[in-house]
Amino acid sequence: MKIPGPDPRPDGGVGAIAQAGGLHAYQLRLHAEYGPVVRFQLPGAEAAVSVADPVLLEATAHLDRRPERLFSFLDPLFEAGNLQVLPPDEHAPWRRTLLSVLAGRPSHERAFARFTALATDLADRWAARGDAVALQRDLTALSLRMICAYALGGEVEDPDVVVAAFEEVLADYLERLYQVPPAVDPQERAERTARALALLRATVDRVIAAHRDGGRADRSDLVGALVEAGERPARIRDTVLATMLAAHHTTGVAVSWTLHLLGRHPEAAARVTEELDRVLGDRAAPEYADLRRLPYLETVLKESMRLYPPGPYGARETTEALTLGAYAVPAGAVVFYPFWAIHLNPDHWPEPERFRPERFTPEQAAGRARLAWVPFGFGARSCEGAALAMVECELLLAVLLKRLRFRPVPGHRVVPAERFVLWAADDIRMLVSPRGAG
Repeated sequence: MKIPGPDPRPDGGVGAIAQAGGLHAYQLRLHAEYGPVVRFQLPGAEAAVSVADPVLLEATAHLDRRPERLFSFLDPLFEAGNLQVLPPDEHAPWRRTLLSVLAGRPSHERAFARFTALATDLADRWAARGDAVALQRDLTALSLRMICAYALGGEVEDPDVVVAAFEEVLADYLERLYQVPPAVDPQERAERTARALALLRATVDRVIAAHRDGGRADRSDLVGALVEAGERPARIRDTVLATMLAAHHTTGVAVSWTLHLLGRHPEAAARVTEELDRVLGDRAAPEYADLRRLPYLETVLKESMRLYPPGPYGARETTEALTLGAYAVPAGAVVFYPFWAIHLNPDHWPEPERFRPERFTPEQAAGRARLAWVPFGFGARSCEGAALAMVECELLLAVLLKRLRFRPVPGHRVVPAERFVLWAADDIRMLVSPRGAG
């Protein structure tokens, strides 16, 4: 059976994506109109097949190849080859090395005190301000500090400058990917991107140098693990940069969307604070073991990541033909994973746009399709830092919500916007005050 979808356009689909307000919004529109499997045009691929049904996704879970053209916009970021499209035989051992560090509970526990200190410092600063804060700006800077402390054994001197450099580089790369005319002169844009990339690489070099000067060679440390695995220096730098790139955005973005939702659902916020008070008592922050005793906080975070997945889509490439229900997908096709559309699929999520944390209780989750919730992707290319991200997010939320109250800024509209992650167009601005005040 022919896969349904819109008629081809001479611009390769760029105009349709722009008209919808971005690729993630376009996917929602396509699946609402054409059903769970849709054929569409995508910049970087002549044709793609988008799959929003978690049951049908199972047939693609074995795919271990990413479409090179779709990720080519990241080529300038890397010096030893684009890490996003490593061939399977090279990707598998590299992934195992990353998982040995990023997914290990012992290393999470060792980093927990440092994470807590960083989260507490942010809570102190927000409590002292007592007015509106820009959640995504401050939380992405914090999560960059956290990933440096965890994986790199060092700090960056000015996280805000590094965050801005990431944004500069990615804005340029995404404009190229979607063929969007730059907002500034192309030569000026190229020079700004080059300066930003040079700053990022210099930052990584300083972090690696600080690590080596400290004499660390622990396999629980990312750089140490890569050295022991025999990775060449350029690959180590690329991996460090890719890890910083992925982790500094996603944790901060996930926590900011969660606080946004809790600010608009005070009854859920009250349940979270009641749970924190019961488990922590007079303590201002949890111990690592306490995270397991905060099940409602976990359901709130998961529901937030369902409604606002930090990374709104992924993609694979078929190496041979496969069958998706009644549809045949040829070899060499791009299979597109629209995480947002999967998470809003009404066949698997009743009233999908409602914020209902109880969806993630063990009882309700038990009968759900395995791939109905995929904020970290799935299969051989899923996020290596998923376990670390959940620890970071739960800790940050526990520290912030134990001490502070978050309320929406009157008149401030929060509008999701497509960037490298699911951002908010004008940040998420909220009024912050100590609990019990005002």
